[in-house]
Amino acid sequence: MQPDVAIDFGTSRIRILTKNKQLVTDEPSVMMVKTEDGSVAAVGHHAYCMLGRNSPAYTVSYPLRAGVIADFGMAEAMLRIFLKRAAVKGIGIPRAVVSVPSSITETQKNTVVEAVAGAGIRKICLMEEPVAAAMGAGMEIDSPHGSLVVNIGGGTTDMAVISLGGTAVSRTLPYAGDTMDESVIRYIRKTYNMLIGKRTAEQAKIRAGSVVKGMIPGTYAVKGKCLLTGMPIQAEMDAEELVAPLTGTVKRIIEGIRDLLLATPPELISDIDTDGILLTGGGACLKGIAPMIQKAVDLKVTVADDPANCVIRGCGMAMDYIRRPNGVDPILARY
Repeated sequence: MQPDVAIDFGTSRIRILTKNKQLVTDEPSVMMVKTEDGSVAAVGHHAYCMLGRNSPAYTVSYPLRAGVIADFGMAEAMLRIFLKRAAVKGIGIPRAVVSVPSSITETQKNTVVEAVAGAGIRKICLMEEPVAAAMGAGMEIDSPHGSLVVNIGGGTTDMAVISLGGTAVSRTLPYAGDTMDESVIRYIRKTYNMLIGKRTAEQAKIRAGSVVKGMIPGTYAVKGKCLLTGMPIQAEMDAEELVAPLTGTVKRIIEGIRDLLLATPPELISDIDTDGILLTGGGACLKGIAPMIQKAVDLKVTVADDPANCVIRGCGMAMDYIRRPNGVDPILARY
């Protein structure tokens, strides 16, 4: 039997689902490389734990930036390692459904295909992230009915109006979870004269971050390096202090949603007015984000169940289509 696999190769995380719908990989998309010879020292969780703690003998590598491959060699190497760990086996040529942002170019798509093929996959189908997210959230995407999905990932926010199995209108924004982390780093640097790393900023966002005042009471302890003395320092900050830096990114996402709605045909706008907006992706877990968007665009906003895994679930569901001779157009693009 041919081995099938679904891959969500995101800017911040890589997820791999096997044919039996088992999530076998869910790790950060980061690598630690030996500076001397460029060989891979660690990937995924192991590399993430080394961030900010590595000596000059090791260099951090992020194979993807803003949803697209930035380092082809490292992307191929990472995929090969994780596919080997996932034990993708079977008789015949391995096949894969791989998610990609909706607005990437043909050249960028070809780069993804080449990296996946170089990792050992020979039959590849690409699936747009909003379509995969909609399927993974349980939406009926084949009907002539407009549905607006906003997938807030790590490197990008991918949004699309979906109808008849494809995207009628789409936008990909370079503002998402990583942008929020950077805003937290800048705020703490300016307010407390403290330098913190990406891992610390991400944890602060997850544990104490919100975009609505009053949602998270109490204080949150942050440790870092004092910019004035160079010594270790700790600050007790009110959780509400993170509202302002995180809100900036969400406001940019809201502007993207408004721009998308302006470009949406009238009949589909009517459907969206009835059904509202579906939020998916890890960024949808940010406290208060749904009410903030709902108030700004005057549309009902719903957060999907387990939003971080909607894309990989949708890609897993689409694995059933790759056995068909001609695929299901336009859900999958074959390469």
